Amino acid sequence: MNITAPDRSALTPLPYHLAIVDYLRQHEAEVWRWAGERSAGLGHEQREALRAMLLRGTYRIEREAHADIHAALALALERLGIAAPATLYQSPGAGMNASLFYVPGEVHIVVQGALLERLAPDELLAVLGHELAHFLLWSHGEGELLTADRILDQAATGADAGTGASPSHRETCRRYALHTELFADRGAAVAAGGIGPAIAALVKVETGMHTVDAAAYLRQAEEIEAREAAASSASTHPETFLRARALALWWQGGAGIDNRVDAGLDAWLDTRLHGPLALERLDLPGQALMAQRTRGLIAWFLAGTALASDALLAQVRTLFPDWSAAETPLEPVSLQGAGLHPYWNALLTDLALADPDQQDWALLRAGRAARLLGSFDAFEANLRRDAGMNKRELDRYKRQLDKETLA
Repeated sequence: MNITAPDRSALTPLPYHLAIVDYLRQHEAEVWRWAGERSAGLGHEQREALRAMLLRGTYRIEREAHADIHAALALALERLGIAAPATLYQSPGAGMNASLFYVPGEVHIVVQGALLERLAPDELLAVLGHELAHFLLWSHGEGELLTADRILDQAATGADAGTGASPSHRETCRRYALHTELFADRGAAVAAGGIGPAIAALVKVETGMHTVDAAAYLRQAEEIEAREAAASSASTHPETFLRARALALWWQGGAGIDNRVDAGLDAWLDTRLHGPLALERLDLPGQALMAQRTRGLIAWFLAGTALASDALLAQVRTLFPDWSAAETPLEPVSLQGAGLHPYWNALLTDLALADPDQQDWALLRAGRAARLLGSFDAFEANLRRDAGMNKRELDRYKRQLDKETLA
């Protein structure tokens, strides 16, 4: 299982991390500047307050009394290339867990429950490496990944509190957290020198088992994946079997998934963490993509026709106030994904009925698009409901559409 090991140089942010940073910088520039200033560092009083909080509620694990634990910590720090001073704490609580309290330039790791007693030495290295990887991620560059995390966390909190943050912010926050945990799992494997201890530690924390066969659990994870292909529904940490599978694929270089030479780890992550594009779970990049595709379909609808009347353009500008004649058309056949057909059909129906003076031609254009989308039957139901067309009218409409197609 421990084939050629990636070293700490392989611990780079995941593409999704970088995509979200780019999105927030471009589309939320003012919020980005504000959050960046707040993420720049903790003042002296804030640092002291954090230390006081940790000291009041935990047992500080000092080197003199716990030399073996600190030796593991020193090795994990070395393997991940971190030179910052590190402090360990044991908190009360029955469940096994570990967490990082991020302070720029300082490492503060809190363990909970019987974690230290339950883990083998290499598994302890993995848990420490996982938390240290969080430190690496938040320290990356100029702290932009931490800034993105805090923006999304505040947005998701606002959404929960009913303060107006969009569902796409909440979904982006969820996906960002899932990718962050996979990055931290990679740090666990680097610190432990293999994926076996990292997977065993994951399963021990999840189940409370005293002994775990990592290779057996990885086979179990592969069996689960062979049976189901749904994207993760987890809120903060991917399901343990997905984490084990993702870690193994990364360790192997991310190639050859399901015996497909051209399938890479990034594509696998997109499938298993995001799933297909769906309106009910759009993240921020997905929202931007849907807006771009919507513009493209509208541009196709209008291209080469005389349908761009004042009435229809007024309808379009309710969606896109900045609409221009220079929009790039997008062929309907390229809009894959049956789950989006109700959306496209609703859009086509609105376009077809926007201007009564040219409704016949607009309906033919919309019907052609629905056929190219492979969603004409559902579009026909829209016309029956929204346009009040009866069977005779629909039959005549379809004959006209057939003639136009043949022409």
